[in-house]
Amino acid sequence: MAQVKIMARKNGPFRVEAPEGSIELVDADGHKYDLTGKPNFALCRCGGSVNKPFCDGTHSRIGFQAAEAAVRAEEQGKDQQKKP
Repeated sequence: MAQVKIMARKNGPFRVEAPEGSIELVDADGHKYDLTGKPNFALCRCGGSVNKPFCDGTHSRIGFQAAEAAVRAEEQGKDQQKKP
């Protein structure tokens, strides 16, 4: 079993679950976010959170619709073959 689990919530954030201290979240300038006491947290994917990169629930108020879903490799290959 993987030590880190990242789940795409349906029309919601990326939920991250990992043992405390096993993940480093760093901004574009190289500064670390304080994840002390946060073995689980949610990362915004709708772009509307005022607490980025963390989710604040805005996705449910703005009607965020996620488009992606996990697809098996065999199915991806079939989709690629169908494209002109």
